[in-house]
Amino acid sequence: MLSNDILTALKQYTADMQHAVTFVLKEGEHNKRQELVEFLSAFAGVSDKLSFEQRSEHAELRSPLSFTLEVNGEPTGIIFSGIPGGHEFNSLVLAVLHAGGKEVKLDDTIRTMISNVRTPLKFDVYVSLSCHNCPDVVQALNQFAILNPHISTEMIDGGLYPELIEQNNIQGVPTVFLNGEVFANGKIDTAQLLDKLIERHPEIANVSADAPQLPVQDVTVIGGGPGGIAAAIYAARKGLAVTLVADRIGGQVKDTMGIENLISVPKTTGPELSGALLNHLNEYNVTLKEHLRVNQIEKGDVKTLHLSSGEVFQSKTVIIATGANWRELGVPGEKENIGNGVAYCPHCDGPFFKGKDVAVIGGGNSGIEAALDLAGIVKSVTVFEFLPALKADKVLVDQVEKRDNITVIKNAATQQILAENGKVTALEYQDRESGQNHRVDLAGVFVQIGLVPNSGAFKDLVEMTRYGEIVINEKGETSEPGIFACGDVTTVPYKQIVIAMGEGAKASLAAFDYLLKHH
Repeated sequence: MLSNDILTALKQYTADMQHAVTFVLKEGEHNKRQELVEFLSAFAGVSDKLSFEQRSEHAELRSPLSFTLEVNGEPTGIIFSGIPGGHEFNSLVLAVLHAGGKEVKLDDTIRTMISNVRTPLKFDVYVSLSCHNCPDVVQALNQFAILNPHISTEMIDGGLYPELIEQNNIQGVPTVFLNGEVFANGKIDTAQLLDKLIERHPEIANVSADAPQLPVQDVTVIGGGPGGIAAAIYAARKGLAVTLVADRIGGQVKDTMGIENLISVPKTTGPELSGALLNHLNEYNVTLKEHLRVNQIEKGDVKTLHLSSGEVFQSKTVIIATGANWRELGVPGEKENIGNGVAYCPHCDGPFFKGKDVAVIGGGNSGIEAALDLAGIVKSVTVFEFLPALKADKVLVDQVEKRDNITVIKNAATQQILAENGKVTALEYQDRESGQNHRVDLAGVFVQIGLVPNSGAFKDLVEMTRYGEIVINEKGETSEPGIFACGDVTTVPYKQIVIAMGEGAKASLAAFDYLLKHH
């Protein structure tokens, strides 16, 4: 499974390991076990700091496809159940490097919060190896386990444990259980995991009050997508004191698999572009506070920002670049069945519906791209479009017409999503022309109806449209002096990556002009 090129790369990655790490695999029989044994043996062979053992008894390991990492004979709390290939290979590599002594790159405040957890936390993370969101969750929880012996986490490949998938009614990934109960599911990131932990253990957020506070910043950028990264880089190039607060680098872009309209880059993916954005940002002196959110901004000549960690600091200017998120249908049965048949990411959750009938709500580019993606996996796809015609580009519509297992229903208003025994079974829609209601039996509903601005935290701060977009002028200025905005969260037309980048640069230049005149 591991090519010579990969093994060579692993030798380089593990060359500076400080601690000895052992893969401990539970003995037993399974038709995939030999493949896992060869995989771990090859991995362990790249460094004298790595070793591989098989043990007949190990209370923490659930099956012959389960292995854990030990450091100098001591448990790390990190378990993999399955063969971590595909998108999860990086999760294993990072776990080995962190266990071996590589610094966990989390904000100091987050490290302190996690280190102060005193209650035993056992996470089970159900994943698909084709899911590009899952590794973020696995890697975050692995880091938590490295930082705190009270925390343990297990990656479970749902494809190899169908009985657990059935038993727990899982129809979407990642799905995270904490101490045996559902903790989170669907598209989640480290910031959301922290939010949920703080909800359950509010005492961990109080530790930041004693942490060193940032000095007054010249520019604080909120958001880590293309607009936010561009704004931070442009501000840093002016020699300003810059902080970037982001729940995740890449933002909505990170969920996009195919990007072919970023000028000068013929083809890339969201994860690749997100990595490139971070690499470019790291070239400059920017204070990065990743996996955190701004909960409140107090107005004034100097703004006061309150973070989800409890931190408070001041900034002379603020650039809001929080982007947008998937828009929800808002019909009965949607929220109740997220992760049990209702999904927003066809790349992540499509494999769970192999051979089944599914629906895609939305006939724009994202909806038609989702239908085409799913058509190669599922039995059939029915696209429901609210308007009389599809809004997607002609090249995509032409592709749909060539697929025998894609049906398009136009003028359709989704009424509700039906479920039985915790699983989606049907969708009801109204024919907007005749007014008649219809029912379509299916196993999954993928919602692709556009985006909604991530502007809720600023509703009492700046002027917004009734759609939640922050109103800006040609310079990116908002209704509040010293506060600027850019990208998909604003009224700027055409929500595109290249436009967000330009708007971010423009907002940053406007903030610099403001500082020259007012500070």
